[in-house]
Order: sequence, then C-alpha cells, then structure tokens
Amino acid sequence: MKKKPIVALIYDFDGTLSPGNMQEFGFIQAVGSTPAEFWTKSDCIAIGQDASNVLSYMKLMYDEARRQGIPLRRDELRRFGADIELFPGVREWFSMVNAYGAAHGVKIEHYINSSGLKEIIEGSPIASEFKHIFAGSFLYDEEGEAEWPGIAVDYTAKTQFLFKISKGIFSSRDNKRVNASVDDDKKRIPFSHMIYFGDGETDVPCMKIVGMFGGHSIAVYNPDSEKKRAAAMKLKRQGRVAFATPAVYTEDSRAFQVVCSIIDKVRADYVLDRLARSSD
Repeated sequence: MKKKPIVALIYDFDGTLSPGNMQEFGFIQAVGSTPAEFWTKSDCIAIGQDASNVLSYMKLMYDEARRQGIPLRRDELRRFGADIELFPGVREWFSMVNAYGAAHGVKIEHYINSSGLKEIIEGSPIASEFKHIFAGSFLYDEEGEAEWPGIAVDYTAKTQFLFKISKGIFSSRDNKRVNASVDDDKKRIPFSHMIYFGDGETDVPCMKIVGMFGGHSIAVYNPDSEKKRAAAMKLKRQGRVAFATPAVYTEDSRAFQVVCSIIDKVRADYVLDRLARSSD
C-alpha cells in the first residue's frame, strides 16, 4: 500500500494563528492610527455604505496609505508581515505535525484561508510552511502600487477555497474547474481528510461544510480572553465544530493531541477503505 493519504490542515489567520489582526503589527501604526481608530473607521465605511467589511478595510488601507504618502506595494506589505505576533508554538507546529504524519503513513499539507491580505501573510515568518495561501490581495499598476482590490475574501468566499483545496486547484481566479463535477474518490483531498482551524463567526460556513462532509473543525481561542473562550465553546455547543481548544500549538497542547488523533483516524479509515475495495 504505497500511496499515502493527504491530510489538509486549513487555517484562518487572524485570531487563529495570531492574536490580532495582521494590519495591527505595523501598517496601522505606519499610517498614524491606532487599531481601535482604524477599525472604527472601517466599520463606519461598511455601515454607512452598506458595504462589505473586507472591501471597506481594503479601501481604508488604500486611502490611509495615500494620505500618509506611503507606497502600498507588495514588498512594503510583506515587510509589515515580518512583525506579526504568533500564538505560542506556532513556529514549531508545522514541523511537529509533518513529522507525526510521516511517522504514521500520512502526508500533511498546510493551507491558509483568510479574509486578511495575502501579501502580508507572505511576509510572515511562517509563510513558507503553506502549500498555498488563499487570501485577499490588491491589483497593482505598472509602477507596482496598489490601485484596486483584486480579491476580497469574506466568510462565504472562504468556502470556495475548500473545494479548490479538495480538487487540487491553486488559482483564486479559476471558477470553471472548481465547479466541475468530480467523483469523491477522484478528489485530491476528500473533505473527510480536512482539519479546519478558525476562531470566530466568519469561519462558521467553512466549519459547517468541513464537518458535514466528514472532516473535522476546531474552534481555537486566545487563552488570555474569556470572551474568545466563550465564543469558541458556543460554537461547540451549537455543533458548528467538533472541538474547541486554546490557540496554543506546543507539543504538549490539546491542539496537537486532537490533530494527532484525527491523523490516526484518517489513516485507519483509509486502510479500511482500501481493504474493503480489494478482492484479496
């Protein structure tokens, strides 16, 4: 039995791998604002125009950067990503999970599915750990400066990326292959081999879809916030997720214990399915 099953670990970013929003670790300060001021302005745009919260924050980033004379370029945004704060154990997490998977006959792949900005995540210390980063991004002019939103990822847009991961499609633009009918046994990664990590309401559609099709969803929360813990426990009580755990990613963490157990289950189910299909 040479072929190994692939297990996809799919993460939201803000509040899931990092305790804050990615714009709060350099960009907001660079435009002379505080996080509270920036997000209040963004919310006012969304409410006043009855607009997307994601498009509103991207518009505000564009306007504030221009007002301060800061070039909004890919490289500049990546530089802001270098200072993103991460939850305990995140840097070591990927190698630990990869090693556990390899030792148990499972290939591990990590993905980002975020309403944040791809360019900032690409500059983070963990960017190289991901097979693909699905997130928002700008369009850039011939001088390399942002001029318009290229991709805006809200809570419903996030769900399409689950289907792309399942089918092995790594283009945000592709809308043909993702809608093509593919038998479950032909999909690169079945939903039952997915583990989705999220921290809040914007992750609920993804959590539900993964769970509905036999995968596993985990609500993580900042261990220093009782409010975040209560929100995660509510998701578990409502059946939106199977597990709720602190956003601590060390080897002795509950998160690692849960993921290792899911990997064991995926491997056992895979072996049983192969045996059931064989004639010997």
